[in-house]
Amino acid sequence: MTHPAKVLRAARSKATGRGYSSGTKKALVQSARRLFADHGYAGTSLDEIVAASRVTKGAFYHHFRSKLALFDTVFTELQDVAIERIRNAQDAEKDPWDKARAGLRAYLDVSRDPEFRRVCMQEAPVALGQEAFNEAERRTSHGLISDNVSQLLAEMGVEDMDPEALAAVFHGAIRSSAEFVADSSDPDLASEQVEQSINLIMSALRHLGTAVAEVAKADEGD
Repeated sequence: MTHPAKVLRAARSKATGRGYSSGTKKALVQSARRLFADHGYAGTSLDEIVAASRVTKGAFYHHFRSKLALFDTVFTELQDVAIERIRNAQDAEKDPWDKARAGLRAYLDVSRDPEFRRVCMQEAPVALGQEAFNEAERRTSHGLISDNVSQLLAEMGVEDMDPEALAAVFHGAIRSSAEFVADSSDPDLASEQVEQSINLIMSALRHLGTAVAEVAKADEGD
């Protein structure tokens, strides 16, 4: 019969090992995130990541197959945080138009973050490849924009327009706007200018939607 004390020591040893393993992975991700943001993917070596994390290469390969796999984890983590910030900003609003504006403002704010800008906007398309990057975008920001566009079209009473097509147009415009802000020598001013421009477009769409609804209502009355 196994002594209870031995069973307890074995359980503690496994728990400690899991805690150490979790801490190692977290250290690798945090160090890589900082290094990728400072030096880019190509400019950061695996040796630098391991040294900054104070772990061995064996520990690294226990968690990640390659530097690219680690980069993908860092990219996904930053994307998830960004999407959460945008969703929280939108959830604070009830009107679909206010939700869209709040989401835009939050996205522009995120784009000014140095880590997000360097890793997600500049490095990811090259490191991951355009196809993989586009797929990641479709899963995150594009999906969020599609939801907004569907709500706006419903609010406008427009039924004969493909929401996915309009979402693709908006996604491209917002993505370009974020890059404009990120690359600007004065990001705050650029963000303000972009927000004004997109708000002007959205106001025009809202007035158009109102006009369409009024015409439809008048036709019903005839």
